[in-house]
Parts: sequence; C-alpha cells; structure tokens
Amino acid sequence: MDKKDALNAFAALSQPTRLDVFRLLITKGEVGMQAGELAEALDVRQNTLSANLSVLLNAGLVRNQREGRAIRYFADTEGLQGLLGFLLQDCCGGRPDLCQPLIQDLTCSC
Repeated sequence: MDKKDALNAFAALSQPTRLDVFRLLITKGEVGMQAGELAEALDVRQNTLSANLSVLLNAGLVRNQREGRAIRYFADTEGLQGLLGFLLQDCCGGRPDLCQPLIQDLTCSC
C-alpha cells in the first residue's frame, strides 16, 4: 500500500458510520452481512449506508458479492493488512527487523 491508498483508507474510516460498518463487518468474518442487515443493525437509512459502503469499497476496505437481488458485504482483510503494513513499515526507530515478526503476522494472508 502506498501513501495515497493509506490516506484514502484513513479518510474512509474517519466518518463514524463507516467506522461502525467496518468494525461490524470485521466481526462477521467470511459470513459478512447483506446491506439491509447492516442498515438494520446500525440503525442507518439504506441510502445513507449505500453511500458509506461505496466509500469503503473505493478505499479497498470492504468487498461485496451479489446474491440475487441483495448484496453481501465483507471486510476486505487484504486491504486491512495493507494498511497495517503501511503503518508499521518504518517502525522501531529505523530498525524494522525488531518488529518484522509483528509486521509479518499482521500482513501475512496465510
């Protein structure tokens, strides 16, 4: 992830509803949630949620999958791993080898 992508991700997460959506989707893992379920769980109007999901999609923090007429959303763990890797790539006072195990654990899609 580069600086521009990281700033885009941070901007997406800097709004309360989007942060709530992302955190909720993280808890759902590979099951995800349909848009209507998200709107109900967070007590957000569907058109408002749709706009916020679009921002999260464009930031690479969520992904979606069509299920007939509904759309299911998931936290994009690769996007999250990229953001965490970006934050930690220069850690430890210029000695990234000290925190390399942490970076590997957070960014590895094993």
